[in-house]
Amino acid sequence: MAADPGPTRQDLLRWSEALAGIAKTGIGFTDSLYEQERYEEILAVAGDIRVAAGSPFDPDHFVREWLKGVGEGVPGYQTPKIAIGAVVHNDAGEILLVQRADSGVWLYPTGWADIGYSASEVAVKEVGEETGVECEVDRVLMVLDGMRLGFTTVPLYSIVFLCRATGGTLRAHELETTDVGFFARDALPEPMAGIDHWGDHVFRAIDGEDVETWFDAPRDHTWRL
Repeated sequence: MAADPGPTRQDLLRWSEALAGIAKTGIGFTDSLYEQERYEEILAVAGDIRVAAGSPFDPDHFVREWLKGVGEGVPGYQTPKIAIGAVVHNDAGEILLVQRADSGVWLYPTGWADIGYSASEVAVKEVGEETGVECEVDRVLMVLDGMRLGFTTVPLYSIVFLCRATGGTLRAHELETTDVGFFARDALPEPMAGIDHWGDHVFRAIDGEDVETWFDAPRDHTWRL
């Protein structure tokens, strides 16, 4: 039997954020000073785990930052952030991609969910803002856990819609993107973010296959895999 390689950096990040979320929620709901102190100790442990994962900051830095996000009661209940993505294709079967200004990687348009908009409305808005392309939403294509897949160090769920381009003119957003374009599967730009995870599923949908919504299936051992 092969030796257990032990937890990965992504495991440590996920455990740290999960502990911090539990502790912050506990602080938001308790009136007991004793319980609050215990939850703050959990935050300190979560900070230690974050440092073990390679953070350049000390554990106290994370405790301070996490405490800033504590709310009271229901508003303080900690949940993942929501990101909205849009897989937009044209009549030639090409996918719309943007080169992100912050990292230089290529990905389908995506952004944080905005209050006051439905999820599909955010998809249309993000595509227009980031690329100048007008699109029509077809259906939900993927619902992904960003931390589980190693896409992010911030706890988030990503809801990705399949969309069809209907008009507009390609243009990169002056702050968020450095380049935009439609690309065929055999001519994708590099570096591409997560293409090994979502590429096959996305292009099968673009080709017209009746693929189901892809989501992260429940695990038998939630905190290890």
